[in-house]
Amino acid sequence: MTTSANRPLDTALPAPPPARTTRSLPRDLLTLVRPGQFPKNLLVVPLALLDAQTAPPGLLGRVAWAIVLFTLASSLVYVWNDLYDRHRDRAHPTKRDRPIASGRVGVGTATAFGTALALLLAGAALLGPVDAWWPVAVYLALNLVYSRGLKHVPLLDVFVVSAGFGLRVIQGHLAAGTEIRSWLLVSVFCLCLMFVLGKRRHEMVTGGVAHRPALRGYSVPYLDHLIGLCACVTVVSFLLNLQQSADNHYSDLAVLGSAPFALFAMARYLQLLHVQGKGGEPTRILMRDLAMVVNTLLWAVLLGGTLLATHYR
Repeated sequence: MTTSANRPLDTALPAPPPARTTRSLPRDLLTLVRPGQFPKNLLVVPLALLDAQTAPPGLLGRVAWAIVLFTLASSLVYVWNDLYDRHRDRAHPTKRDRPIASGRVGVGTATAFGTALALLLAGAALLGPVDAWWPVAVYLALNLVYSRGLKHVPLLDVFVVSAGFGLRVIQGHLAAGTEIRSWLLVSVFCLCLMFVLGKRRHEMVTGGVAHRPALRGYSVPYLDHLIGLCACVTVVSFLLNLQQSADNHYSDLAVLGSAPFALFAMARYLQLLHVQGKGGEPTRILMRDLAMVVNTLLWAVLLGGTLLATHYR
């Protein structure tokens, strides 16, 4: 029997709206494109500048164009992924708060927004300063098949995501007109694969496997082995790239000087992943972890000095 004490208090005032409905549409649309992920393009695409022997007019502008192009492409991918996964996201403890899954952004609004991004991307590609924009087209095609099924296939899910960063590097080199070095591509691919595997490990440890079907094809020990393998290949391939690209007079200095910094970066990431339980946001680690930032700055000073010595010898 229900007593009056158990019934909600009846007042003449309307019930307050849920807190999530108070956010503005522009803010939700900005959240939809994941601005926190934009630094990925800033970290990867400009790698082409390291191989530029001169600074011809328009070099920085063309590289900036490549960054804008991939920023638009990745934003479009985030929109259509959230559209496609909105029903699954509603059952996830954190993803249910995303703009589309929560209902703050309707399907029609999100579709129109995605269409506008696609038109803007097409215009930037066709009217931009570089004719070769096929890496962006391949990136979009890969993500289309990824969102339609490959994201649920173990191993293929992480390899497709990592391939997107290799395509960013290629686009940066095409924009800068510099030689694409195979060892650099191997290093970037394996580094990004390590980060994606670390993110999958973090998801398994904190949330189980129910929210991402591909996780059923992994285990924590298996992921640990793969992460260690990728870390080793990343360091070795990056040092080989330095050996190949640096001037003969300074290649030994670049390789020997970079080895401690590269190994420390890998060790620090693995420490954050295994000891401190982090790894869900690799970009945040790279940009905000003090030890990683200081190590990167010192490493950049070494490589910058070597590069200047090579150009002005």
